[in-house]
Amino acid sequence: MDRLIRIGSRDSNLALWQAKFIENLLNKQGIKTEITLVKSEGDINLTVPLYEMGVQGIFTKTLDSALLSNKIDIAVHSLKDVPTQLPKNLKIAAIPKRANVKDALVYQDPTFKVSEREGITIATSSLRRKAQWLNKYPNHTIESIRGNINTRLEKLGSTTHWNAALFASAGIDRIGLNVPNKLELDWMLPAPAQGALGIVCREDDPEVEAICKTLNHHETAVCTGIERSFLRNLKGGCSIPIAALAIADNNKIHFTGNILSLDGVRKVEVEMDFELENYENAGKLAALKLLANGGDKIAQELKSFMTE
Repeated sequence: MDRLIRIGSRDSNLALWQAKFIENLLNKQGIKTEITLVKSEGDINLTVPLYEMGVQGIFTKTLDSALLSNKIDIAVHSLKDVPTQLPKNLKIAAIPKRANVKDALVYQDPTFKVSEREGITIATSSLRRKAQWLNKYPNHTIESIRGNINTRLEKLGSTTHWNAALFASAGIDRIGLNVPNKLELDWMLPAPAQGALGIVCREDDPEVEAICKTLNHHETAVCTGIERSFLRNLKGGCSIPIAALAIADNNKIHFTGNILSLDGVRKVEVEMDFELENYENAGKLAALKLLANGGDKIAQELKSFMTE
């Protein structure tokens, strides 16, 4: 194929790593590529909390616009940042094999130990991480931190009253950051599709779609599809405190999802098992079960919060 595939990317270290990762996979197939950099509003404004910025697609809409205006051919995103409803004429062409799904606590002082005592301050910009942390450690204080991974690590090092900050392990692992001290949190449920990449293209470009499909990992696509369906049926955006994880094993899928109040006081969780061959409605069924078990009240409160 002689066509040059233009890959759109944000200019952060992580976004560039993701774009180059896909570029390398395409180059191995003999596909010619180039990377086009686009800066998003989420990268420019590092002071306003994400939930005050119309969070839906804050890191993806600039690349979406570039795709629709034919300035690029594909966009590579962290799939957890991609709204469950894409703009008209765009589609997810492929989801490569997923990386680490866990969240991690990063801290400067090697003697720091997590405990339930008061006086501990944790930094995060994620309402999901904040709610889950406060649910487990209600005596702690949570403060907002913005910026890419490198910027947040610098802020952690220079802000003396922060004990630690929360990150996605996949992001740290991908760009090979040397963090001072890192503790992966087995108890914290990740964002829907965390650890996965999404390759988005135009619907009217079947040639590019066919090329991208060669990079698709079926099991990852199924599991993240269930998680995103769960989120969509709860009518939640990517920054709402809704978490989900689907794991495929021996032709079965084990799903766990939850929703929390913003202060972390209330949590409703759902666990279900599905046959792998019957995965299409799994996310919807899990969402309906969670809503019926009391999650509807929290979901309504969150919806009101996001539309204020």
